[in-house]
Formats: sequence, C-alpha cells, structure tokens
Amino acid sequence: MGSAMGEIIAIIACSLLLIIGASGVFLPVLPGVPLAWLGIFIYAAVTGFEAISVTTVVVLFVLSALTLVLDFVAPMLGARKYRASRPGVFGAFAGALIGIFVLGFWGIIVGPLVGAFVGELLAKGDIQRALGSAAGSFVGCIAGSLFKVVLIFIMAGFFIASFI
Repeated sequence: MGSAMGEIIAIIACSLLLIIGASGVFLPVLPGVPLAWLGIFIYAAVTGFEAISVTTVVVLFVLSALTLVLDFVAPMLGARKYRASRPGVFGAFAGALIGIFVLGFWGIIVGPLVGAFVGELLAKGDIQRALGSAAGSFVGCIAGSLFKVVLIFIMAGFFIASFI
C-alpha cells in the first residue's frame, strides 16, 4: 500500500471517527470524544505529524481524557451551582455511577438528576430545594455535553485546516 493510499484511508478513518464521536456526545454508550481523538491521532500519525503536530495531538488527548471525568463532575458542579448541599452533590455523583450501570444509555443523564434530587431531599427535606439540585445537575450535564461538542468541532477544525 502506497503512502497516498494510506493517507486516503487515514482521511476516511478520521472522518468516520469524528462523525461517530460527534454522535457519541448524544449517545452516551459511545465514548464520543475519545473516538474523535483516535481519528485525529490516526490521521496525524499516518501523515508523520506534519498535518497535525504531536503537540496538538497531546493537548487534544488531555482534553479528551478530561471529558471522561467531566461526565461525572459536571452534574455535581451543576448541582452545587444551584445551591445543593453536600448530600445533594454526592447524590448527583452516586447517581451518575449507578445510573450508568443500571440504566445504561440514559443513566448518565437520569442518574445524576435522580441522585441529586434524592440526596437533597433526604438531607434537607425540602422538595423545592431538591428540585433545584436536580435541575442544577441537569444543567451540568448539558454544559458538559456542550464542552464535548465544542471540542469535537475544534478537532474537526484541525483536521479540515490540515488540507489548507
């Protein structure tokens, strides 16, 4: 296989992985951003890191790894921003962990929301505050997803810019 053929295959692989990665932001069963990064890495490696530098690939890797942590932390931060107590924040985290295993696809969204609500309700007994914590958890999930979408667009931008 010649260099040109290898580069064409890398372009196709990167394009597909970026598209699948973008889908993964909305389908939690797919590790979206890491798949998009893998596409960038494959393309960069095949082009000898001339099209996309090693530094760029490393920075995008670190940001991609951060998104995996963000899936658990964003709902907690959102709940905290909406004045959740420690039990509400812990509930959001526990809900995220349990939700992934119990509910699979929907667990990353529903788990933290329910966890924040239950944690806050048990701690304070105030349904309004518990609803606020749950809403904050949901806002955190949305913010985390927005970060992922922006990161995938940045990766796609580097990919597209490599042709210019």
